[in-house]
Amino acid sequence: GGREAEAAKAAVIGIRGYVRLTTPEPHVLRAIGEESQRKGTDTLTSRQIGRVIKAARARKTKRA
Repeated sequence: GGREAEAAKAAVIGIRGYVRLTTPEPHVLRAIGEESQRKGTDTLTSRQIGRVIKAARARKTKRA
């Protein structure tokens, strides 16, 4: 599956390289933050975020 492939990739490029590849750049984070402020999603509580994730996972498993 995907996890094994990711682990293999991490082993080949080293942990520092892997973290660099998987961590968004500051300008990307800033753009995400600005977008969430426009949409009003910057003030979600952790409980609300959990609900959003749960709903997204439920939709994903229905499609599979």
